[in-house]
Amino acid sequence: MNIYELAKAPERLTGGHRLCAGCGAPIAVREILSAIKEPVIAVNATGCLEVSTTVYPYSAWKIPWIHSAFANAAATASGIAEAYNVLRKKGKINPEHSGEIKFVVFAGDGGTYDIGIQSLSGALERGHKFLYVCYNNEAYQNTGNQRSSATPTGAATTTTPPGKISSGKTQKRKNLTEIVAAHEIPYVAQTSIHLWADVASKAQKAMAVDGPSFINILSPCQLFWNYSPEKTIKIARLAVETNLWPLYEVENGKYKINYSPSSPLPVIEWIKSQGRFKHLLAPENQAIVQKIQEEVNKEWQALKNKVEMTNKK
Repeated sequence: MNIYELAKAPERLTGGHRLCAGCGAPIAVREILSAIKEPVIAVNATGCLEVSTTVYPYSAWKIPWIHSAFANAAATASGIAEAYNVLRKKGKINPEHSGEIKFVVFAGDGGTYDIGIQSLSGALERGHKFLYVCYNNEAYQNTGNQRSSATPTGAATTTTPPGKISSGKTQKRKNLTEIVAAHEIPYVAQTSIHLWADVASKAQKAMAVDGPSFINILSPCQLFWNYSPEKTIKIARLAVETNLWPLYEVENGKYKINYSPSSPLPVIEWIKSQGRFKHLLAPENQAIVQKIQEEVNKEWQALKNKVEMTNKK
């Protein structure tokens, strides 16, 4: 899909919603939905996206849409997908007339990495045919920026405040993309909103497989990451250029890196770009920055090793 085709795609999430200026979530949703040519039904877990696009009695969605709680968006999508299959078997829906209907879940990291992981894992294991998209803003932003297991090391949140006792979140973020890949589903991918062609390609691949698929898309939060709204795309790009957020996919067990920076930027460039990390710039916290850099280097090498290993088979 080229940029002209994407521009001509029907607008499935309209403007006029209540999401913040510079929010990455609506960019992620519009990129994903624009790449899907078939009729689509969306399931939306509780979160920023849900509360800000469906302020009663208004809705920014121009497709069938259903709200689920944090914990059960994947279970809801499973039920819808199976109901659709039953109706097809009974002849009450004819895809030749209406088109093949696709199903997609949109949920934040709180509703995916943490509260929703049990229903997501169950749905993946059962093999229901739908795409699950995690718009990852690395904390519980809807309720005021509490840490999630997607929050990176050193980040300041309301539940991991920097000070005399600690320097932000002390734990590493959970690698959910790899956890999902361990379910051995047909398609798993990691992407970022700054690279629309990568997002579109992965959305189309995800929709084409016969079974569940998963996309983890980095969606910066200008409010609680603490940067100016116009810098959202730049911030997303920095995560990739520093190897903090690799762009890769796993198709039927085979790993592929979609973008490899020719000269990766040091992690400090990412840290300097956001107020949530400003305490790490203090001299006494340089060891934390070094530790983050070492972890990034280690994980990047591990990813390259997986590419080499799985493509030998």
